[in-house]
Amino acid sequence: MEAGVERFRQQRQVLILFLLLGVTFAGWESRRYSVMEEIESGSFVANLVKDLGLGVGELAAREARVVSEDNEPRLQLDLQTGKLTLNEKLDREEMCGPTDPCVMHFQVLLKKPLGVFRAELLVRDINDHAPEFPEREMTLKIPENSPPGTVFPLKKAQDLDVGNNNIQNYSISPNSYFHVSTRNRGDGRKYPELVLDRELDREKQALLRLTLTALDGGSPPRSGTTQVRILVLDINDNAPEFAQAHYQVQVLENSPVGALVVKVSARDLDTGTNGEVSYSLFYSSQEMSPTFELNSLSGEVRLIKKLDFETVSSYDLDIDAFDGGGLSGKCSVSIEVVDVNDNAPELTISSLTSPIPENSPETEVALFRIRDRDSGENGKMTCSIQDDLPFILKPSEENFYTLVTNGALDRESKAEYNVTITVTDLGTPRLKTEHNIIVLVSDVNDNAPAFTQTSYTLWVRENNSPALHIGSVSATDTDAGANAQVTYSLLPPPDPLVPLASLVSINPDNGHLFALTSLDYEALRAFEFRVGATDRGSPALSSQALVRVLVADANDNAPFVLYPLQNASAPCTELVPRAAEPGYLVTKVVAVDGDAGQNAWLSYQLLKATEPGLFGVWAHNGEVRTARLLSERDAPKQRLVVLVKDNGEPPLSASVTLHVLLVDGFSQPYLPAPEAEAAAAAPADPLTVYLVVALASVSSLFLFSVLVFVAVRLCRRGGAASAGRCPVAEGHFPGHLVDVSGTGTLSQSYQYEVCLTGGTGTNEFKFLKPTFKFFLISN
Repeated sequence: MEAGVERFRQQRQVLILFLLLGVTFAGWESRRYSVMEEIESGSFVANLVKDLGLGVGELAAREARVVSEDNEPRLQLDLQTGKLTLNEKLDREEMCGPTDPCVMHFQVLLKKPLGVFRAELLVRDINDHAPEFPEREMTLKIPENSPPGTVFPLKKAQDLDVGNNNIQNYSISPNSYFHVSTRNRGDGRKYPELVLDRELDREKQALLRLTLTALDGGSPPRSGTTQVRILVLDINDNAPEFAQAHYQVQVLENSPVGALVVKVSARDLDTGTNGEVSYSLFYSSQEMSPTFELNSLSGEVRLIKKLDFETVSSYDLDIDAFDGGGLSGKCSVSIEVVDVNDNAPELTISSLTSPIPENSPETEVALFRIRDRDSGENGKMTCSIQDDLPFILKPSEENFYTLVTNGALDRESKAEYNVTITVTDLGTPRLKTEHNIIVLVSDVNDNAPAFTQTSYTLWVRENNSPALHIGSVSATDTDAGANAQVTYSLLPPPDPLVPLASLVSINPDNGHLFALTSLDYEALRAFEFRVGATDRGSPALSSQALVRVLVADANDNAPFVLYPLQNASAPCTELVPRAAEPGYLVTKVVAVDGDAGQNAWLSYQLLKATEPGLFGVWAHNGEVRTARLLSERDAPKQRLVVLVKDNGEPPLSASVTLHVLLVDGFSQPYLPAPEAEAAAAAPADPLTVYLVVALASVSSLFLFSVLVFVAVRLCRRGGAASAGRCPVAEGHFPGHLVDVSGTGTLSQSYQYEVCLTGGTGTNEFKFLKPTFKFFLISN
C-alpha cells in the first residue's frame, strides 16, 4: 500500500515538472480553467482574446485552432469574439475515471507567426453517482469463539465520483454484536470492517442479517446498501495462511489471453474440511474483474482480456483463502503492466497549404503534430522527409513540426512534389508511420516569351494580292495558364516615316504575317521591322524579333527606249554618208527596264527595214551599223523598226522607229523627212512660199553661225584624248551632241559627242565618247 502511495506521488511530481517545463517554453503563461461536469453544450469557458492579450479579429487573422491531447472536439472557439465554449456535455467519469483531479490539456494553435498557448480545463465532479456494492448480499462465517474486537473485512462499495462525492462513511443496522469501522487504504479509498463487540453464541443465534450502508459526501449525499448474512460456526482454530502477504509481479502488455500472471498459495494446519483451502477475489480495482480470472482451487491468476499499458498501467487485487471450517486468510497482489512497443507513432495534420507560389522565399507548407502512446524509449520519436526534396522540417513546441520550403521553388523545373513524412519511434522493434503530402507549385510569370529565331527572313513576290499570308513568327513561353498565352504585335519602327502599318499586319493569336498592299519591287525592294511577343501575366513580359521582308522582282515593266526619243514633235533622222564602210555606226538605241535581274536583261533586233540587208542591230548593246557598202541604188530614205525585248517570263518588249538619210556628203542639203515631203507635195500659196524661203534663209544663216561656233569650241578642247580631238577643216561639220538622260532604274545617263570629220576621204560619222552623269536612284 505504501509503495502505491509513493508511486502516485512520484507521478504527480513528474506531471508537475512537465507542466513547469511547458510554461518555460510557451509563448504565453499556461492557464487553467474549470467547469462542472454535465453542464450544457455551449456553456462559456473563457475569453481567449482577453487572456492572450490579442486584438479583436486577430484570432481569425492568425487562424487560431483548439487542439486537445486526445483529438476529441470537446471545445469550440469563436474566432470573432474569442469565446471558448463547450462543444458537448462533459462526463468526468467517462473522461478520467477514478483519476482526480480530472484535467483536460489543450492548446490554442496560432499561425502567422506560429504560437502555442497551452491551457488545461479542470472538470469538477458533481455527485451524480450513488455508491454501489458488488453484491446485493454478502455472507460471513464467524466462529462462535471469536473474541470481542475481532475485525472481519467487508466488501467495499464502488462510487464513480471522486473527492468528497466518493464514499466517506459506512454504517450498519443496529444490532447487539457488531459495529462497522471505516478504514482508509493507501490509495485513499475507504473500505468497511465489521468489528465484533461481544461473543457470539451459536446455540442462541446461529444466523444474523444486517444492512450495510455506504454513504458518500455529496450534497445532497447519496447512499447504497447491501445485506450482510452472518453464519455463526463451530470452532475452527486454524485459519489459512498465504506464503506471502503481498505478491508483486510484472506482465508484458502483449501477453496472450490465458497467460499465467501469478499463482498464490495458502495452507491450513487443520485437517479434514477445515484444512481444505479455496481461493476467491476479495477486492479488485475497477478494471480487474473483466481482465483477470482466479482459479479457486489452484490459486492461479490468468488473463482473460488483452492488456493495454496506455489504458491501465497497474492493477491491485486482494485474494481470500477459505478453509472448510469458515476461517480465511488474505493476501494482496500488485500487477504492473510492462510497456511494449505496440503503438505506431501518430501524425495529425493541423494545416496544409497547397499550391505554393513559385519563387517564394521560405514558405510554410504544413503544420502537424506527432504522438506515440507508448512510454519510455518506445514513446520517443524521430521525424524526417526525403533528402532530395527542397523542403525542411522545423520542430516546434508540444511535438509540433512545420514543413517549410528550403528556398524558392521553380515550377518550370518541377510543378509537383510528393513529400513523405516518416515518423519512427525508438522502441524495439521500431515502428514507423508515413504520411504523404502532395505539394503543388503554382505558376508565377517569371519567363518572357522566346522566339524560335532571333530574326526571320521572308520573301514575297511583287504585285501580290492584298492580305496575302507571307510568313509566320512563333514564340513559346515556359510558364503556364494565362502566363503562357502569347500575343503578337508589330512594334513601332525606329523611322516614323516608314508606313509599316500600311504594309504588313500580324495576327495577334498565332503570329501569321500578312501583306496589306500590293508591293512594288521597283519602289520598295526590302524592308524590316520588329515584332513583339507579350504574355498575359501580371506584370506582362515580352521579347522581340527582327523580321526582314525581301520583295522578289516580277517582270512587270516593259523596256523603255531612252534614245531616240519617240515622243518628240519631229522624228529623229540619222545621216549616213554613202561612202560609209560596212560596220559603220549609224546610231545606238538606248533602253532601260525597271525590273531587275534577268527581267532587266535587254536584247535588240531589227524588226523591219526599208532595205532588209543594209543595216544590222547588235543584240546586246543596241548599236545600229551598216551591214554592207552603200550603193546608188539604195533609197536615200531608210526606215528602221528596232525591237527591244527583256528576258523575263513572259518577255515584254518595246519598239522604236529610226529614220536614216543616205547622203553623198555632209555638204548635201538636208533632205526632208517623209512627212515633210508629203506636206510639200501639196500646192502652196506663192506668198507662203516666199515666206518659207525667207525664213529658211535666215534660219540657215543662223544655223551655220551656230555650227561654226560649236566646231571652234570642240576643236579647242584638245589634249585629253587623241581620239577625242575633232579638227575643224574646210567642209567639216560641227559635232552633234546627243544627251540621253537616265530615267527609271537606269544607273547612269549617257551623253554622246558627235562630229563629222573631213579630209579623210570617208567623212565618217563618229560617236567620239560618252560622258557619264551619275544619279542616285531611289527605290
